[in-house]
Amino acid sequence: MAKIIGIDPGSRVTGYGLISSVGNKLEYIDSGCIRTKSSALPDRLKIIFDGLCAVIEQHAPQQAAIEEVFMGRNVSSALKLGQARGSAITACLYYDLPVEEYAARKVKQAVVGAGSADKAQVQHMVKALLSISDSIAEDAADALAVAICHANTQTSLIRMAGANSFSRKRLQK
Repeated sequence: MAKIIGIDPGSRVTGYGLISSVGNKLEYIDSGCIRTKSSALPDRLKIIFDGLCAVIEQHAPQQAAIEEVFMGRNVSSALKLGQARGSAITACLYYDLPVEEYAARKVKQAVVGAGSADKAQVQHMVKALLSISDSIAEDAADALAVAICHANTQTSLIRMAGANSFSRKRLQK
């Protein structure tokens, strides 16, 4: 069983979501948002770091997955997002968690089946995949989607490694 924390970084709102993964079975553990006040950026980065540290201490995940920076039109926003990601990654590394990064398109593809899916579609599929009946915030759903993408990627890699080992053994006989 792997306990995975997914992170959707943002300088104002950082979503997090925790799942456990055993083979193809995914189970919802917890999710939420770390909201920063309209203070200076360094203060917001500390709030993100401290908030994620508290979540990691509470749930003790073994792996972390985070969404990569999406480069939009506003360079200033992208830089702030990058700093928020850095704060989140540092919190994970502080607890010696291995961190994997995923592009937003790959996350959407893994959860919805289309890399151009909108937030509502991602939110709907996350709730369906994890059997969540309550409402969840968009940022928390995005974080859970990152965790699901990571779990699916790890399962696929394990299967491929097993298939390669099996193929080599058959060829040697």
